[in-house]
Amino acid sequence: MLFIVPTPLGNLKDITLRSLEVLQTVDVILCEDTRTSSKLLTHYNIHKPLYAYHQHNEHKIVVSLADQMESGRKMALITDAGTPGISDPAFLLVRECARRDIRVECLPGATAFVPALVNSGIPCNRFVFEGFLPLKKGRQTLMKKLAVEERTMVLYESPLRLVKTLNELISYLGPERQCCVSRELTKMFEENKRGSLQEVLAYYTAKPPKGEIVIVVAGFDS
Repeated sequence: MLFIVPTPLGNLKDITLRSLEVLQTVDVILCEDTRTSSKLLTHYNIHKPLYAYHQHNEHKIVVSLADQMESGRKMALITDAGTPGISDPAFLLVRECARRDIRVECLPGATAFVPALVNSGIPCNRFVFEGFLPLKKGRQTLMKKLAVEERTMVLYESPLRLVKTLNELISYLGPERQCCVSRELTKMFEENKRGSLQEVLAYYTAKPPKGEIVIVVAGFDS
């Protein structure tokens, strides 16, 4: 059996009681970075074997992990922060479990784009999640599609690339398109900067950002 377990974005209290119960009872916990996950698990006095499972090794070990679950082992998959599968590894393992009819349970919990979307002040009844934009191939084509996308758009971005991406969004969507950049969600220095793309660009050009970034952009209004 496989459990998909969301972990806190920053505030360790943002983990559910059920998640803690599952992590206490499984045989193995799969995680992106054992050092990062150890801090959370130690905080809650959870001591289980940790196996590294990330984008660099998932193709190599997914069959072996499924074999172990078929033999009776219960596993939980977590990431450094948020819900596995949302711009983080999970898909390959879930697909292999589905192919073999291995039971999978995905627990509800922390996901960065949800609070960013809801507190943006931009309509969230219809939205499209794009995650991280491609760095090179396909980037311009996608930008052209986003320019005429009528739904609210949600993007993830590195703080080092935020200013560049805002500049590109202005080039394709125009400087007055409304947006919100959420940074360091649930942490001590959480920040939600709202305004036009031009206003938000000016702010972060003068004040280079740190931490995890979510960009919410209003859809095209014909």
